[in-house]
Amino acid sequence: MDFSSAGTVELESLVPVGERAIPYFWVYDADFEAFEAFVGERQAVEELQRVDSYDDRTLYAVTWSIEDDAVFQAARRAEAYVLEAVGADGAWEFELRFPSRDALSTFQKRCRQRGVSFEVRRIYNPTEPEVGPWFGLTEPQREALELAVRRGYYEIPRDCTTLELAEELGISDQAVTERLRRAITTLYSNTVIGSSEP
Repeated sequence: MDFSSAGTVELESLVPVGERAIPYFWVYDADFEAFEAFVGERQAVEELQRVDSYDDRTLYAVTWSIEDDAVFQAARRAEAYVLEAVGADGAWEFELRFPSRDALSTFQKRCRQRGVSFEVRRIYNPTEPEVGPWFGLTEPQREALELAVRRGYYEIPRDCTTLELAEELGISDQAVTERLRRAITTLYSNTVIGSSEP
C-alpha cells in the first residue's frame, strides 16, 4: 500500500484475516486530513479509522485487501511474519521473519516477478547458535576484528601490521591473518548475502 502522502508511517501491529489485512500504524508529521483522503481513495482500502491522536502523530487502523499487494502476497506465500515496517520518503523498510532460507528465496523471487525492487540489508538467524548475537563471529574472531579496526589495520595506509596485532593478541602472525579472513567471510555470509541470492 502506498502511504507516500505521509511523513513517516510505522507499523504498530498487523492482523491477517484471510485475503484481508488489518494493520495498526502510526503516522508522524503529516497533514492527517490529506493523508486520510489519499488512503481512502485507494481501491484496496475497505476502511480507515482513527484510533488515537497526539500533537505530532495519529494511530490508524486500516482494513484492506492484500489480494493485489505484491509484498504481502509474497510474504504470505513464504509463510513470513512482518515484525516491523517503517515507510518514509516513498520507501519502506521491513523486518520479516522467515521459517527457512528457502522461504526467503521464495519471497525474493516472487517480489522480483511482480516488479518490486528491494535491498536485503541484513540476514540473521537466531535459531542457529553459531550465528549468535555477533552475526556468527566467534569471540576470538570478534576480538581480532575489533582490534584490527581500532588499531587502523584497515586504514589506507595501514596504521599497524598483523605482527603488531599478533603481539597484542598473543598469537602468531599467521593466526591473526587467518582469524581476520574467517571473520570477514562469516560477516559476509550472515549480513551481505541476500540481494545476490536467486
